[in-house]
Amino acid sequence: MDKQSRKSLSKQYKDREVIGGVYRVVCRPTGQFWLKKTTDMQGSKNRHDFSIITNHCPEPSMQACWKQYGAKNLVFEEMELLTKKEAQSFESFSEDVGVLLEFWEEKLGHGTGE
Repeated sequence: MDKQSRKSLSKQYKDREVIGGVYRVVCRPTGQFWLKKTTDMQGSKNRHDFSIITNHCPEPSMQACWKQYGAKNLVFEEMELLTKKEAQSFESFSEDVGVLLEFWEEKLGHGTGE
């Protein structure tokens, strides 16, 4: 790859829209869920999908449901999305996502659903 192409790809990456937020992984048969925050919603969704494909439980607290009901019964649900503002620092964006998680924890009555 030439230098100009590399610069162009780098600029595209830096200029991409960054979307984070709050999601949960729900065990369909039981309704149990794990509430999570992320600064990269698509990346979190991709990791979840990869875990399902490879049948590798991503988190020890999910292991019992994973084994009992199977990976395909743990579904990824976006709760609320948050877009990073152009002038916003990553740290500030991460803090905003954390506040959003606290809101959802209060709304749902607990943190991990356990």
